Amino acid sequence: MNEDKKTSSINAEGIYEPFMVEDVAWDSHAHGERYGMRYRQLGEFGGCKNVGVCMEELAPGKQGCPNHYHHLEEEQVYVIEGSLTLRLGDKNYVMTPGSYVVFPAGQKAGHNLYNHTDATCRYLVIGERNPHDVIVYPDSNRISVRLAGEGYNKGATMDYWEGLPE
Repeated sequence: MNEDKKTSSINAEGIYEPFMVEDVAWDSHAHGERYGMRYRQLGEFGGCKNVGVCMEELAPGKQGCPNHYHHLEEEQVYVIEGSLTLRLGDKNYVMTPGSYVVFPAGQKAGHNLYNHTDATCRYLVIGERNPHDVIVYPDSNRISVRLAGEGYNKGATMDYWEGLPE
């Protein structure tokens, strides 16, 4: 990450001004051989608190994140450059520049992006930043409760009255 980059587009008067995407530092995450991407938090840099806009790059053979869906948060993806495979529910879709997809909140079809090519793919992800969201990961049976900052195994469910004296 370039240390001389600004951390936001705010000026001395407290006004968020237009900026060049290149002014936003890259960040990244990776897990094992399968998962990894780099991204620029454009919305955050520009002053957004409730809407996230990220420019992401997915290297060849990488998947950005585990298959998941959101109960309260909407997401959208717009492919700018390259090609990737979108897994949506039980189907796969090849997305190329100009392709767009929306994942409405509560749509119980997991989604993830995988770069099936030998070239980097660049795309925008637009989404809410709902602090109360609940995210389901169908492949691992995980449920993430963002408000609590915790994840749970969906298989460990309890009846409403379980554990309470009668």
